[in-house]
Amino acid sequence: MSSTTSSVPQVNEEQWDDIIGEQKGKVRLNVKEIWRYRDLLTLFVKRDFVTVYKQTILGPVWFLIQPIFTTLIYIAVFGRVAKLTPANVPPILFYLGSVSLWNYFADTLNVTSKTFTDNAAVFGKVYFPRMILPLSKVVSGLIKLVIQFGLFLIFWAYFVFVKQTVHPTYTMIYMPFFLLLLAVLSMGVGIIITSLTTKYRDLNFLISFAVQLLMYATPVIYPVSLVSSKRQIWLWLNPLTSIFEAFKYSFLGKGTLNYFWLGYSAVFTIIVFLFGLLMFSRVERRFIDTV
Repeated sequence: MSSTTSSVPQVNEEQWDDIIGEQKGKVRLNVKEIWRYRDLLTLFVKRDFVTVYKQTILGPVWFLIQPIFTTLIYIAVFGRVAKLTPANVPPILFYLGSVSLWNYFADTLNVTSKTFTDNAAVFGKVYFPRMILPLSKVVSGLIKLVIQFGLFLIFWAYFVFVKQTVHPTYTMIYMPFFLLLLAVLSMGVGIIITSLTTKYRDLNFLISFAVQLLMYATPVIYPVSLVSSKRQIWLWLNPLTSIFEAFKYSFLGKGTLNYFWLGYSAVFTIIVFLFGLLMFSRVERRFIDTV
């Protein structure tokens, strides 16, 4: 009697394209993974534009109306009444440029500071790199800034080439560096705040008020030269001061370009951003239980 042995085929384990698991490391910024989700990043950026202006009459024109009206109010109050505009500088250029930069910083900080609380429902249903959402706010805000800055350049070109009352400097080529500092700093502070608000909700009530106060501690509506030399050191400790002053010096020929304080702002920005990544990475692992 012969015995036959039947071989049982072994089932190979399924091969997955992606395995989602807990990532190790204190600071996590997977650039490769974020790049793979670039289509989702694009969708979030488009969503920011559509949801804000979908049911409005003027639509994206509000991008231009808002800084224009704000600039006119600043010219009337701070320029003509308070006399804060520096001499030989067109007030519309002084305030329009500063307002555009400040709006970008403030809006990016405000929206990124609500990343966890505003998107808890989405985070609890589907996986994607959580850093995509803060990045989308930075990019969408940058597009808005480009539109507003284009308006500034129209007025700027008139005073430079027609009136010839404004004399810019070669340091205009540093503008991408100034924008990078603003973007990274606003995002860094924003993700620190959103990490804290998962546990301390009352910070949401303080952030808008704090941003408004910060504007007055930043030379947005006034030049640093109006502050006494003994007190200027406190103003320069604000990392935004060197950025706004360098911008004014570059495009208006008035202001201060201090490489030491720009370096200080760059180092401060890097530290804040890395600290924000550390907090963001720790909170995103367990935030769904506390939001």
